[in-house]
Amino acid sequence: MLKHLPIFACGEIVRGFGRGSKELGIPTANLSLEAVKSLPDSLQTGVYYGWANVNNSDVHKMVLSIGWNPFYKNKEKSVETHILHDFNCDLYGQILKICIVGYLRPEQNFDSLEALITTIKSDIDSAKSYLDTAENKKLQMNSFFEDKTEKC
Repeated sequence: MLKHLPIFACGEIVRGFGRGSKELGIPTANLSLEAVKSLPDSLQTGVYYGWANVNNSDVHKMVLSIGWNPFYKNKEKSVETHILHDFNCDLYGQILKICIVGYLRPEQNFDSLEALITTIKSDIDSAKSYLDTAENKKLQMNSFFEDKTEKC
């Protein structure tokens, strides 16, 4: 499925488990289960990078996890997006648009919370670098993000 990137998706931001900000120090915007189920079945689980915006605002770099998060043994597949921008407000109920540009790594389990956090920070650094290429920067300006649709 990686050859079919980029993938564009959107959905409402819903409450997750509250681990991103509180436990990891890495806040995430979680897509609704409906939006998760709308992704192609052939899209493998793992960590990806790309672009995102909230409620048709500016487009920012992002890293996202698609899957069951083995460290936490989730029962439902989720899409958790870490947008590389500081929001000073609650995002629940707002519309998240994402453009999945590239694949970083498969899902994996970790021996400790510290190892998980270290790996996520490395993923963020990699995503920043990959998204700075001219080819990937073009996707930041994709018309998908210009569509001012209120709902997906």
